[in-house]
Amino acid sequence: MYQDRIVLCGSNAYEKKYYLNDDFQGLPAEVQKELKIMCVLFTEKVGGVLTLEFDESGELEFHTTAREGDLMYDDIGSGLEVNRLRNEKRDLLEALEMYVKVFFLGLEESSDGEDE
Repeated sequence: MYQDRIVLCGSNAYEKKYYLNDDFQGLPAEVQKELKIMCVLFTEKVGGVLTLEFDESGELEFHTTAREGDLMYDDIGSGLEVNRLRNEKRDLLEALEMYVKVFFLGLEESSDGEDE
């Protein structure tokens, strides 16, 4: 189904838009709402574009970009904000990784907590 990366969601400060991959419409409404708030507040705070993407092993990655010459984009703040979100939203992010590993990648969790 997926070859490389799976985009979960993203927010674009330039176009004032939020995107949730249609494949994740089955997530609970509260999770979808939390993702939207998290992404939109991120781009409102630091600018640019934020996407949350799963790599081929199901690990969630934050990708931030900015237009060339965008003096309003806060590159340092972006890194700090990603770290803050990783800490504050750890449970949510880990649950999303498990969801993708099981339902998208077909991996199962073994009894010792390691993926098979």
